[in-house]
Amino acid sequence: MLTMTQIDDIRNAFFFKGLSISEIAREFKVDRKTVRKYVYQEDWNASVEVKAKRSFPKLDPFKEDIDEWLEEDKKVRKKQRHTAKRVYDRLREKYGDKFNCSYRTVAGYVAGKKKELYQNNSCRLPLEHKPGEAQVDFGRADFYENGILHNGFYLNLSFPYSNAGYVQLFKGENQECLFEGLKNIFEHIGGVPPKLWFDNASNIVKLLRDGERKLTDAFLRFKQHYGFKAIFCNPNAGHEKGNVENKVGYHRRNFLVPPPQFEKLEEFNVELLGICDRDMQREHYRKEGTHAELFEEDRKALLKLPVNPYEVANYITVKTNAYGKFSLNGGRHIYSTAPKYANTRVLVKITPYEVIPLDDNHREIVRHQRFYGDNKQESMNWLPYLTQLSRCPGALKYSGIYSMLPLSVQEYLDGCSKKERSKVLKVLAELCVKSGFEQAVNAVEEALIYGVQDLDSLVTIHNRITDITPPLKPLKMPEGLPELTEFHFDAEGYDRAFLKGGMDICSRNK
Repeated sequence: MLTMTQIDDIRNAFFFKGLSISEIAREFKVDRKTVRKYVYQEDWNASVEVKAKRSFPKLDPFKEDIDEWLEEDKKVRKKQRHTAKRVYDRLREKYGDKFNCSYRTVAGYVAGKKKELYQNNSCRLPLEHKPGEAQVDFGRADFYENGILHNGFYLNLSFPYSNAGYVQLFKGENQECLFEGLKNIFEHIGGVPPKLWFDNASNIVKLLRDGERKLTDAFLRFKQHYGFKAIFCNPNAGHEKGNVENKVGYHRRNFLVPPPQFEKLEEFNVELLGICDRDMQREHYRKEGTHAELFEEDRKALLKLPVNPYEVANYITVKTNAYGKFSLNGGRHIYSTAPKYANTRVLVKITPYEVIPLDDNHREIVRHQRFYGDNKQESMNWLPYLTQLSRCPGALKYSGIYSMLPLSVQEYLDGCSKKERSKVLKVLAELCVKSGFEQAVNAVEEALIYGVQDLDSLVTIHNRITDITPPLKPLKMPEGLPELTEFHFDAEGYDRAFLKGGMDICSRNK
C-alpha cells in the first residue's frame, strides 16, 4: 500500500504536471492499475503522451474552445475537469461533421495544454491575487470559557482578492484545530478555496535538509478530501502571505478585545462566523465596493464541498496503568478509562475539544474535555469505577481505587456494612450521572456533618444542594375499589340553620 505522500505525488504528477498514467507508473515504479486507483474517481481516460512543441494545425479552428474549457477547469474540483475524451466528445457535439480531427490529435493537444497550465508548482505568490485563493495563519489570543482563562490561538483564513476574512478560536494550534477551523469556514461559506497558502507549521509539514518538505499523512488526507492545492511559503518569509498576516492583527483588535467570555467554545465559534460576515459590509480600502460585494467573486471561484463530511479526529493506541489511566502530551495530561481496561492497550479518539477512549468495538467508554498547555492536569470520570465497584464491594479496599477516592467518601464507606457499600456505590454512581462527581462528594461531606448514614438522607441532601426535585411516579389505583356517589355540600342551608340558632340564643340571654 502506498503512503499518503506517494499518493499525493502521483496525483500532483497527473493533475499539475500533466503526466500520463504510464509515465507516472514508470517514475514511481508502481502498477498502472494502482495509479488509476488513486487518480480516477470517475470515468476518466489517460492522456496520450505527445512530443513537445507539436502545433496541431488541424485543430486551429477549435483551439479557442479547448483552451477556454481547460482554463475553466482550474476553478473546479479535480474530479470534474475535462479529460481528452470529454473534450473530443464536446467538439463533436458542437461542430458535428465540421469537426474532422481524430481523438489522438485532440489528446495530444490537451496533454500539452495541461502541462502548460499546471507545470508551475513552485511557491511563488502571484502579483495580483485571483478570486477564490486564500491564505492561512494562526494568532495568539486569551479568552474565558466558563470563567476559566485560556491562553489560546485563533485560526485566520483571508481572501486577498476581496480582503474578506474568517476566524475560529481554539485552545491550541495543533493539526486537529487547523482542520476543524478550516472545515467550519468551508461549510459556512459553501465552498473550498482552490489554492491555500500556508507557512511551514510543524503540525503539518517537516522541512528536510535538502530543502524539500514532507507533509503529514493526515494533512495530505485532508487536502485530498477537499481538493485544494496547498502552497507553502519559504522559511522565514511571512511577507509572502502578507494579507493574512495583516488579518491576524485586525481580527484580534476588532473581535478579541477585550478577551471574549462565553460558556462553550464550539458555540462561540459559530457566533464568530456571523461576526465575520457582518464585518464584510465595510468598504474596501482600495477597490470599489464593499468586502461582501467583492467576496461574491471569491465565492464563484470556490470548489464544491465534498459529498461526505470530513471527520476531524486523530486515532492513537495508548497503554493504560493499573488504574486504567493513560497519559498524553508527554505524560502531562492524564485521562481515565474504566477498571476493566487496566494494564491494557486502548484506542483513543482525539478531537480538537475532546479525548474519547474506545472499547474493542469502537464504542465510547468515557468522554473527557481535552487538556491544553504544559501544566500537569488530570481528568477522572468516576462513573465506570463506581459502577464496577458496586458489583464487587468486598474488593473495594484491595483494588487500589479506594485510595483514589476523596477522604470524605472513604469515611462514609467505612461506616457502612459490606451489604450497604454496594448500594452506596450504586447511589453515588446515579448522583454522578445527575450532577457530576463533585456534587456527589459535597452531598457525602454534608451527610457526615449531620451524622446520617442512610441512603434516603444522602439523596435528600444531594437534591437540596443541587436543587433537584425528584420525579414522582404516577399512583396506580388497585382494582375493585367501590364507586362513591358524588357529595354536594349545601353551604347556604348550613348558614341559615346556624344564623337562626344563633339569634335564638341571643334572645334568651337578653
